[in-house]
Amino acid sequence: MGGEVEKRGNGHISPFERIKRTNEAGMEFWSSRTFAEVLGYGDYRNFEAVIEKAKLACFNSGHRIEDHFVDVTEMVAIGSGAEREIKVTLLSRYACYLVIQNADPAKEIVAHGQTYFAVQTRRQELEDGRIEEERRLLLRDEIRRHNTQLADAAKNAGVVEAIDYAIFQNHGYMGLYGGLKQEDIHRQKGLKKSQKILDHMGSTELAANLFRATQAEEKLRRDKVQGKNAANRTHHEVGVKVRQTIKELGGTMPEHLPTAENIKKIESKHRKELKDGPSD
Repeated sequence: MGGEVEKRGNGHISPFERIKRTNEAGMEFWSSRTFAEVLGYGDYRNFEAVIEKAKLACFNSGHRIEDHFVDVTEMVAIGSGAEREIKVTLLSRYACYLVIQNADPAKEIVAHGQTYFAVQTRRQELEDGRIEEERRLLLRDEIRRHNTQLADAAKNAGVVEAIDYAIFQNHGYMGLYGGLKQEDIHRQKGLKKSQKILDHMGSTELAANLFRATQAEEKLRRDKVQGKNAANRTHHEVGVKVRQTIKELGGTMPEHLPTAENIKKIESKHRKELKDGPSD
């Protein structure tokens, strides 16, 4: 949040900001116990029902519940030095947003919380969008540079003519995309003939293709590959290996990743921002 402190209209720090905690990795979270207290739930069992509704909403929205709701046990003092275990759910900002939407709307603090988390969640979405744009710009530029180096390595291997290089590139795509050629990927993304598939890839897909390009170039040079067929085979093998790695890590196959906004628009927007300078 860039150090900004969320305040209520009367100048006081929001109670939701006050109970926010941060772990060692710098990730913010809220404890369900303190959250329930702020919302005025005297009986925590009633609040547990709210959490269950929020978990269902999380699942229905397509998010992984365990990414936003973490059930743990904590020890609390009960007097005379004794302690007992209590169940606590650690909530992400998005989880808090869902919880507050399912809390008792008759409570004034709930209405305030709905506004607070709606605004904060939107701010986070905008921040995430900005980070994704910057990643895409960086990776797209890297791919331009490495594709030039890959073309040089392929040329040294005997891939000289433009038609032969197009075939060589298709072998890499087919390995990474489970048999899909460049034109198949282009069609699947719903792009016009004039549009480039690399300009419509998100950062995850760009990163996979950058890894394919860099590893193919290194292997061609390291193994001193000679001949068009051998170069094509090498590029396909590298693509298959990258795909296999994505699968082993539980990632989404590149052909199933969403089509992104044309990066030319993002480049144009960033050039304008640089030209206009920072806003007040």
